[in-house]
Amino acid sequence: MTRVRSLVDRMGPRAALVVSHNGGLVDLEVSPEAESGCSLGLLADHAEAEQLLGAVASDPRDFVLLNEAFAPDPVAIDIRPKAVIAAPVIVVHLVDGSSDDHASVFPRTVVRAGDSSEAGVVEVIVDLGDGVLGREAMAARATPAGSPQILVVPMTEVQVGDGARLAYVSVQALGPATWQLGHQVSRIGSEASLRSFAVALGGDYARLRTDSELAGQGGTSELRAAYLGRDDQMLDFRTLQDHAAPRTTSDLLFKGAVADRAHSVYSGLIRVHRGAVRSDAMQTNNNLVLDVGAHADSVPNLDIEENDVKCSHGSTVGPVDEDQRYYLESRGIDPDAAERLIVAGFFLDIAQQLPIEGVRSVVQEALAYRLDVPVEGPLGDEGSAGESDADHG
Repeated sequence: MTRVRSLVDRMGPRAALVVSHNGGLVDLEVSPEAESGCSLGLLADHAEAEQLLGAVASDPRDFVLLNEAFAPDPVAIDIRPKAVIAAPVIVVHLVDGSSDDHASVFPRTVVRAGDSSEAGVVEVIVDLGDGVLGREAMAARATPAGSPQILVVPMTEVQVGDGARLAYVSVQALGPATWQLGHQVSRIGSEASLRSFAVALGGDYARLRTDSELAGQGGTSELRAAYLGRDDQMLDFRTLQDHAAPRTTSDLLFKGAVADRAHSVYSGLIRVHRGAVRSDAMQTNNNLVLDVGAHADSVPNLDIEENDVKCSHGSTVGPVDEDQRYYLESRGIDPDAAERLIVAGFFLDIAQQLPIEGVRSVVQEALAYRLDVPVEGPLGDEGSAGESDADHG
């Protein structure tokens, strides 16, 4: 628990802390602020457990059903209507293969933000032994001989009530022997907003499916992700921006880089249902390919059933900009260092869009160490590399 405390303390003030180990609850701390503003604990103890579980993931299939069958202690975060909780609720899922050489872990989190409430939730999933958060774990770049193989199937359901404001951040920092098949699904009510940010750093094969349904008129979702693949990693992202009501807005930006022999795949769909007039949807995926052996695929899609809408989508895949590299090298910067600085600049803009400020420095530090750049450099709080942002178009 010492490492957990160190990690969450770096995230700044918190309203509550939930810690699970291999899917089972091991620690729960709730501040007076959180006690007055939300109900927090095991879903089994919640009075509306049957109504909450599966309320958003209403069409479960494949690995969602697997999670429902084997999740030992689903966690419920139920924010009361009109409650305002300034500090975030932090949920940490610890996984390891201590019980079996081929372990399976099924974390489950259910979040409900009541009408007109305002809160933030941070969900971190990390390997106890080989996770990639923090400077002590940066050496875990290759799978050690005999390391246990782990399958992690996390599931998160988010309900945002009418007029509510919810910020949600997920950080995946799994070890190099772990496979993830994750699913995050949200439903946003009338005049409500969800700001969601996913960070993917670790894992051998790591899939994250993000479904966001705009179910109420005037609802808004902002979907962000930053990912960095190295060695032989496979990072797989699948998104759905589902506009089911009029005058809804969704804005998606996923940015990633792959190095060594890593591979990333992004497949996204904007779907506008008939009757969802004046919908406004944007979908952007930008990728940097840093080595000859690395590869990135990007497949944005549109499915529009209404005329009076505004939708756009686009993607870029390419190497580091040679003009930017030349600019830095002409000023005496080593070629390898120049590339790392450009990639750091590529991530700087999106890292600053993390909706929960306390998590920003932790994510920036993790990205910096993955990039082998100084923490006080472009991704640090004192950095100023915005001028070299390699946002390719």
